[in-house]
Amino acid sequence: MSTVSRRAFGKFLREIREGAKVSGLSAGLHIETSKQTLLRLEDGISTKIATAQIGQLLDLYKVAPEVRTEALRLWGEVREQAKQDKLQGNSKGFWQPYADQFASHFPHYLRLEAAANCLIAHQLVLVPGLLQTADYRRALARLEVPGLSAVNVERRIELAEQRQVRLTDSGFRTDVLLSEAVLRHRPCTPAVMAVQMRWLAEVGNRDNVSVRVVPFATGPHQGLAIQSFHMLEFPRLDSGLDEPTVVYLEGAIGALYHEQADVVARYQQAISALRAVALSEDGTRDLVLRVAKEYEA
Repeated sequence: MSTVSRRAFGKFLREIREGAKVSGLSAGLHIETSKQTLLRLEDGISTKIATAQIGQLLDLYKVAPEVRTEALRLWGEVREQAKQDKLQGNSKGFWQPYADQFASHFPHYLRLEAAANCLIAHQLVLVPGLLQTADYRRALARLEVPGLSAVNVERRIELAEQRQVRLTDSGFRTDVLLSEAVLRHRPCTPAVMAVQMRWLAEVGNRDNVSVRVVPFATGPHQGLAIQSFHMLEFPRLDSGLDEPTVVYLEGAIGALYHEQADVVARYQQAISALRAVALSEDGTRDLVLRVAKEYEA
């Protein structure tokens, strides 16, 4: 939850600064830190900022007493959660030991995924990471980095398996919408694909997981005009603040994060359109098992 509370506090602080018409550079200089550090704080990323510096920022922004009280209360939540995370050994995130195995932008996504209570994934080509079997992921690792050592392949599997622990959390909802192409693309052997298909059918039976396929036979639909994406939704904080929904787009050399309301609304419309044409969960299970048999033939 520290990511959620940090982002909520950062968003609140940014709104205050922008309302006061103070630049990030000026705010950073005022508390003797860099503009980049100030913006990281506002983005909800852990920074070495002291409570006294938060007070100095609020002085600079000339906030009303009730706003100051609320800001310091939110900051207190951030500090308390960080303390609890440290005591529980969670302060750095389970992914830190594998930092040399993923792109520099990926830890931010992992922090969001760990804090979310709902993930909606639309995939056009590959099975999403949370639903990949170990052998399917091994094949992808070798495609992503030809010549990757066996040791590092297994480290990537370990990371994937730790991410997948979220699927056992009944409070975490996963909705997956797949193009039928995901079932047909073969980044691995037919035998591995068959096991992957059967796993999709099995995991889709869980109460907190939904897997639905948009078949090739479907006519024109909005999903054809939108790329693969993940949408992350978050629980409401105890403070009553809503954490913005985030849309994550991953590319070959970077990633984009969108949380502007109008952009998120467009993706929500796309999700509704995809759900309208996707097979039911039962229909999806029948198709996936049929494809598994084809791979086993």
